[in-house]
Amino acid sequence: MNIGQAARASGVSAKMIRYYEQSGLIPPAGRTGAGYRDYSSKDVHELRFIRRARDLGFATAEIVDLLGLWRDRSRQSADVKRIAENHVAALQTKIRELQEMADTLAELAHCCHGDHRPDCPILDRLETPENDTPATILPRPGAVARSRP
Repeated sequence: MNIGQAARASGVSAKMIRYYEQSGLIPPAGRTGAGYRDYSSKDVHELRFIRRARDLGFATAEIVDLLGLWRDRSRQSADVKRIAENHVAALQTKIRELQEMADTLAELAHCCHGDHRPDCPILDRLETPENDTPATILPRPGAVARSRP
């Protein structure tokens, strides 16, 4: 099947398939007599594997490792589990970081009067030196400050 058909069958865009080939994530496709890429059902299966791994947020380097383990029938599941657990830990760290950002922005928005005056704690915080922490955000006068966990 050609690259368009492989893209539709796998859910991976033709552009990404070319990128995966260039980066060595997948081997170069076979070619027809006219020079067009020719993908097999095995290639499509591999592309689906990659798409699902990307959907779970695995980085390219992790996908390379997972593909290697997937292709190796003598693999140890402990190796696969280690990669998955490391990825879960990284995702949980990212979730905490994103929650901290959302909390900070929510607090800043809460402290902002949102009126015609130019004073704005959101802009004030953006200009604050980096070594200051979000805990140094001061509530607007008369507002009830929410405590941070």
